[in-house]
Amino acid sequence: MWNDLFAVDKPIIGMCHLPALPGDPHYSSRQGMRDIVDYARREVLALQEGGIDAILISNEFSLPYLTKTEPITAAAMARIIGEVMTDITVPFGVNVLWDGRASIDLAVATGASFVREIFTGVYASDFGIWDTNIGEVARHRSRVGAEDVRMLFNIVPEAATYLASRDLAAIAKSTVFNARPDGLCVSGLTAGATTDTDSLRTVKEAVPGTPVVVNTGVKDTTIADLLSVADAAIVGTFLKRDGLFANPVDPKRVEKLMAAVSRARTPASPVPVGKVG
Repeated sequence: MWNDLFAVDKPIIGMCHLPALPGDPHYSSRQGMRDIVDYARREVLALQEGGIDAILISNEFSLPYLTKTEPITAAAMARIIGEVMTDITVPFGVNVLWDGRASIDLAVATGASFVREIFTGVYASDFGIWDTNIGEVARHRSRVGAEDVRMLFNIVPEAATYLASRDLAAIAKSTVFNARPDGLCVSGLTAGATTDTDSLRTVKEAVPGTPVVVNTGVKDTTIADLLSVADAAIVGTFLKRDGLFANPVDPKRVEKLMAAVSRARTPASPVPVGKVG
């Protein structure tokens, strides 16, 4: 997946978190869509100014989330992406939280290269019982001509617990066998929450041929350890002003993270061995 999609080894995917959209409880009809489009453009430019490798656009502030979204959500996101697309110079993906079919539809409509979503499993979550149907989604993907849209499966969903009594390694193995994902995302409890390195290692060892992505809690001080196991990282909260989830992206924090990433990607030079005199 990585070689033909991303231009670098161990890519860093920065989040463009969209404000609440029409139909969401916290949407401001007074400010309207124009403000959201302008905000999204500023976020994209800030991420790229800081040197990000790729961008993932999601309706992060559509809280509380739906597991089957209303049509207005993807329609609003399509308008936003359509207006800012000429400013995007890196690979980008989309995520309509938490709706796999809508994410695929949006990717087809906008030309996005990848999607991230919960495609498999049944969970007890803050949003009620969360039931997925990967067979249905996979067939929908074929019907709408999305075979080239890469699919990142989040197998440790935020704010949810897998209902079956299966360990993480078993979930990873069966997900890869049954659904053939392009990558597996491993998350902490919520956006910004630390992803456990041991969990990443468990998944990587269980499915060594599948890219594993650290999905939450990435910081400049932890990225080297995380990338020693993971094949990529998705980062949102750390890139925000003061590292706060609700704030806009700070390009200086993007630069700070990408500097740490550059060091992690570059093997340490061997210490010269002195001549024995």
